[in-house]
Amino acid sequence: MTKLEERIKKAPEDTVKQSWVHRLSPDFAWGYLQLMRADRPIGTWLLLWPALWSIILASHYYGDISALPNIKLLLLFALGAFVMRGAGCVVNDLWDQKADAKVERTKDRPLPSGRVSRFGALVFLGALCMVGLLILLRLNPFAQIVGASSLVLIVIYPLMKRITYWPQLMLGFTFNWGALLGWAAVSGSLELPAIILYIGGIFWTLGYDTIYAHQDREDDAMIGVKSTALKFGEKTHRWLSAFYFCSFLLFLAAGWLSKMNVAFYFTMIIAAAHLVYQLRTLDIDDRELCLKLFKSNHHFGLIVFICFLIGHQF
Repeated sequence: MTKLEERIKKAPEDTVKQSWVHRLSPDFAWGYLQLMRADRPIGTWLLLWPALWSIILASHYYGDISALPNIKLLLLFALGAFVMRGAGCVVNDLWDQKADAKVERTKDRPLPSGRVSRFGALVFLGALCMVGLLILLRLNPFAQIVGASSLVLIVIYPLMKRITYWPQLMLGFTFNWGALLGWAAVSGSLELPAIILYIGGIFWTLGYDTIYAHQDREDDAMIGVKSTALKFGEKTHRWLSAFYFCSFLLFLAAGWLSKMNVAFYFTMIIAAAHLVYQLRTLDIDDRELCLKLFKSNHHFGLIVFICFLIGHQF
């Protein structure tokens, strides 16, 4: 058995098998890179897209339509999303270590499997937060305040699944914070389009994370963990339709308030088609399909990004 095959065997079942983490990382770093989900970049993309959308909207709103949005700012947010998503995963796994050990999909994560100690995870978390702070300090003072405020959400989100059937709502508040931060980084303030974009992102997250939660429905019920997947059950399609419809309308409203041109609305038809595809394809009893549709929201985020870019440029 090759080293890559050994690592894949030890990794959680939802890992990306050909990830660079398994192929290239040194042994001392492998467990920590898994801990921050570097082998599963979908979370980074879902955290990043609302920020990139917001940067484009803010650039257009304030009349900077002569060029592409600030590339340095886009790259800075990309690095920040990678680091802070990793920090959030560490916090989540520290809270959930015992529960993860009882769930088939998560029992091989670094903490429950013993590949990383709690002390090592805490030190690693501190290092990630330090990098995040250095990135935040590159932004204007108002954006620094907005960015620092998200730490409260990052810390309390993992607790929500123990006390409410709506932890996906708290994830929506957390994962779409970039919609506020991106606007603040461009303008040093917040305007209505950023708020509308943020709320639209929350509905989007309620949709895709409910799909994700259906993978663990039985295990969650057994160990007493709550989710919208358990709450909605067979009515999931109806709820998802409402969530996606609201998110789509709010994204259109954010574009309209930011004075996007007519090309934006025509291209958003493609984004709507992607959401319809998810709804028509979903089978909540098919775990592999749920994971596939959840991951496809990266494509939705990219489509919306291109739509905003077209609305900004033309």
